[in-house]
Amino acid sequence: MVERTESSIGEVGGIALRVRDLGRTDYRTVFDAMRAFTDARDANSTDEIWLTEHEAVFTQGQAGKSEHVLAPGDIPVVATDRGGQVTYHGPGQIVAYTMFDVGRMGIGVRSLVGGIEGAIIAVLRGWDIEAEARGDARGVYVQGRKIGALGLRVRRGCAYHGLALNVAMDLEPFSRINPCGLVGMDVTQGSDLGGPSDLTVARAALVRELALRFGFDPSAAYPDRWVRDVAVEPTPPH
Repeated sequence: MVERTESSIGEVGGIALRVRDLGRTDYRTVFDAMRAFTDARDANSTDEIWLTEHEAVFTQGQAGKSEHVLAPGDIPVVATDRGGQVTYHGPGQIVAYTMFDVGRMGIGVRSLVGGIEGAIIAVLRGWDIEAEARGDARGVYVQGRKIGALGLRVRRGCAYHGLALNVAMDLEPFSRINPCGLVGMDVTQGSDLGGPSDLTVARAALVRELALRFGFDPSAAYPDRWVRDVAVEPTPPH
C-alpha cells in the first residue's frame, strides 16, 4: 500500500507522482533512460510520468512487421521493446511515458491500458471532441480515425513506455506507415477538431486525467511542479 499524502495547494491528496517535462528529445535517448530507470527503481521509488515531444521517428514494437513500414524516407525507424506495431512520433504530439509500479498499484495490464485510454477520452471530451476506445485495436478514435496510440512494457512489475496523443502536428508521416498495423487507418488530431494547439495546456489536462484514474495526487498536473530533465536514477518519495 502506498501512503496517500495531502496536496500543498488545496486539492484532495493522492499517491505521490513526479512529472518530468523532457522537452524535445531524441527517441533512442529516452528509450535507454526508461529502461535504466526501470532497472534501477525499487519498492520505494516514486511513480513518474515523463512528457516529451520526440524528433521525427517511426518506432516499431516487438511484434512489428516490416510490411507495415511503407515508405519511411528520411525518418528513422527504431526497434523498441514495447507492445504493438509501428507508429510515428514527432513535434506537436504529446508523448507521455507512464513509469508506474503496477505491482504496487495492484493492477494488471488490462486495467492500465483501460485507464490510459479513459484518460485520453476524458481530455478530448473536455474539448468537446467525442472519442472512443476499440476492443479490437488499442488506442483512441474519433469517428473511426486514430487520435491516440499506446504501447506498453511491464518488467519487474513496473510499466514503461506509454501513450501518444496527436495535438497539433504534421500528420503526413502517418501516410508512410500502416499506423499500429491497421491498413488504411486515417489519423486525426485535437487542433483540427476544435481542441487547443498549446501543448502545455494539453499536457496538463492529460496528466490530471491520468492522476485521477490511477489514484495519484492531481496537483501533479500543475506545470510549475514539473521537473525539467531526463532522470535515469529513480528518486524516493519525499
